[in-house]
Amino acid sequence: MPAQLSDPITMVVKRAGDVRIHTFVASFEDDNIANATHIVESRSGLVLIDAQFLAPYARQFRDYADGLGKPIERLYVSHRHPDHWFGLGTAFGDVPVYALAETATFIKDHGEDSRNDHWKLGNLAPDTVVVPQELVKPGEDIVGGVTYLFEEVTDTEIDAMLTVKLPELGVQFVQDLVYSGTHLYLTSHLRKWSRVLRDMLLSDYELFLPGHGLPADKNEVARNIEYLDAAGQAIASGRTGEAFKDFMLRRYPERKCPGIFDIYLPRLFGGASDY
Repeated sequence: MPAQLSDPITMVVKRAGDVRIHTFVASFEDDNIANATHIVESRSGLVLIDAQFLAPYARQFRDYADGLGKPIERLYVSHRHPDHWFGLGTAFGDVPVYALAETATFIKDHGEDSRNDHWKLGNLAPDTVVVPQELVKPGEDIVGGVTYLFEEVTDTEIDAMLTVKLPELGVQFVQDLVYSGTHLYLTSHLRKWSRVLRDMLLSDYELFLPGHGLPADKNEVARNIEYLDAAGQAIASGRTGEAFKDFMLRRYPERKCPGIFDIYLPRLFGGASDY
């Protein structure tokens, strides 16, 4: 990790009546991966999506939320990768945390394993693991007068991903289904992932808030599809490990956060633990 972290990017990405959507994006340094977390601000309170990874950014995200002067009603964790829930133990231990059953169970059973596996982070990692206590199921809910549609997407970037739609605003929190302007964390489910993204192109939603990088439109969704297809072709041609990484870096020099290759390559090609 860089010795000194850059300041995050914060922005209001949409306003509609009494509702404002905020995005908070961590740095794009080589060894960081531009984690993006979000806030739905209604008249009565705040709903947060994900909790950041590194402790300094988790604290800054909490400070940003607290600065809005409204209570945090709940926080949704999209999936079990630690860069989306490590921040719970740093800055959100007092907040109602919701997650899919698969995500909550993983954090309960393997949260400490994951934290120990990231010992190199030092004081950038959380001191404790916070397990989501509230389970969310696919369906509709109304929070603060805003309609939410929850969906579980399986076997894409992760085995179980929670996506959150705001149908009245045309906004979808897709988290790690889309990497906006950054290299993707690839898995063995490239074809299924590509099909899910193609369905998004046909949807009525126009603003897609990712788990990494800046807010995205359908053009960026299409670029993600092309990236997945290229990765699949590279693997089919026999490229693995460093040869695969070199191919993707050469093909997509404009994408940021190349450090993500060193995170997922041991898992994609070497069978390393998924903590």
